[in-house]
Amino acid sequence: MATQAEQLPLLQLAELTAAQFIDIWKHFDTDGNGYIEGKELENFFTQLESARRGAGDPSHASFKEKMREFMANFDKNSDGRIEMSELAQILPTEENFLLCFREFVGSSAEFMAAWRKYDTDRSGYIESNELKGFLSDLLKKANRIYDDKRLTEYTQTILRMFDLNGDGKLGLSEMARMATATLMSRSWMPC
Repeated sequence: MATQAEQLPLLQLAELTAAQFIDIWKHFDTDGNGYIEGKELENFFTQLESARRGAGDPSHASFKEKMREFMANFDKNSDGRIEMSELAQILPTEENFLLCFREFVGSSAEFMAAWRKYDTDRSGYIESNELKGFLSDLLKKANRIYDDKRLTEYTQTILRMFDLNGDGKLGLSEMARMATATLMSRSWMPC
């Protein structure tokens, strides 16, 4: 279990920024496999319960029952793990721009059309400036108000989330991972 120094007080916030959401995700998905599961899930739930109610002892039967109820409510595909899309439903974000992605790209054909549109230099990658254009169009389509500072934050957050090799751009497989993470849960709030 995480020590007090390792705990993220962000679970206590009323709303999280996109960057704070990613920090929480990375904190609990310790093996980096794209899921919060097993001991990671227990640690997440313990800290969530502690932050929200001041309690969270995994040894009590009531804790285990609360965790079962929690998973019944939020584990939409019943695989016993929390995916990024499911975590987006749990934690209050100030503006979860990823939830709009499924409205923008709803099928693999639409995904490939978007890829071709935003890979303007035909490099086979979506660089930071191209990603910024994609996110700008996404936010406009969703009628979301944003400024350049917020757009830059969103761009950097997406890169932190999905740029697996850290090269500052998204390859096709990384962009597909973004699409998968956002399209998997059809129960998300619409934009």
